[in-house]
Amino acid sequence: MKIIFMGTPDFAVPTLKKLYDSGYDVQAVFTQPDKPKGRGYKLTPPPVKVLAQEHDTTVYQPQSLKKDGEEYVKIIADLAPDCIVVAAYGKMLPKSVLDIPRLGCVNVHGSLLPKYRGAGPIQWAVLNDEAETGITTMLMGEGMDTGDILVEKATPIGENETAAELFDRLAEMGAEVLVDTLEKLDKGEITPVKQDESLATYAPMLSKELCPIDFTKPVRKIHKQICGLSDWPCATTVLEGKRLKVYRSEIASTKPCGKPAGTVVDNSDFSVACSDGVIRFTQVQAEGSKRMDTADFLRGRHIENGTVLG
Repeated sequence: MKIIFMGTPDFAVPTLKKLYDSGYDVQAVFTQPDKPKGRGYKLTPPPVKVLAQEHDTTVYQPQSLKKDGEEYVKIIADLAPDCIVVAAYGKMLPKSVLDIPRLGCVNVHGSLLPKYRGAGPIQWAVLNDEAETGITTMLMGEGMDTGDILVEKATPIGENETAAELFDRLAEMGAEVLVDTLEKLDKGEITPVKQDESLATYAPMLSKELCPIDFTKPVRKIHKQICGLSDWPCATTVLEGKRLKVYRSEIASTKPCGKPAGTVVDNSDFSVACSDGVIRFTQVQAEGSKRMDTADFLRGRHIENGTVLG
């Protein structure tokens, strides 16, 4: 089967790797342009481009498939792929591209559609304290994540699992589900199912406005905020006038402790009062310091019980 792959970030890498490992003919890879990163703003290739070049696959990096459409539509049409596989490409495909492959354009999406359409499905599933999420493969249409469902596979979300950890798990799961989808699609063993629009929810890109912790909220909501925003943009509070990033936490108690919200109630393990319980920070990063487990952080810094955060 001839494949054109479209993807950009780390999430897409396992899917492309699985296509190579499974013997598919990856004719070309489309990914976003190199972007400046780091303190030196050095142009850095997307992870998908790095893998494609390791396999000597031709890479295209258009700014837009719509604005630069004619040139790239012709390239794709000339390659005559059986299927275009899309995983976190980050750009919409015009109808002129969607209509080219024999088997259609198949997208790998990190949620159980129609829930969490959009750019941040994994993080929002954690933020909203979902019990499970999963991978959906779908036939792409002109709308955002609105196409007919091909295969879905669910997985539970761990109590203390961060969005970053779930991201990695779903990336690997997505690769497996995609290959299963292609095999069944090629054999005519899949009947696409239309999405129920009444059940659709949206997962927009995350913003730093979500980061500040409000300790007057329920402890579980705060815990899921910390899990859902890790590793980026990361939940934050203020300790002694300086920003503190909180990457990981545990629910220490679901009973009110009698202290004002935001008060450090146990300085031996960084437990903090919330409206209806106690949250324990387990991984933090102070301004000007590196990310570290709380035990290491507290060895180098004494925090008095009664200190108020925020």
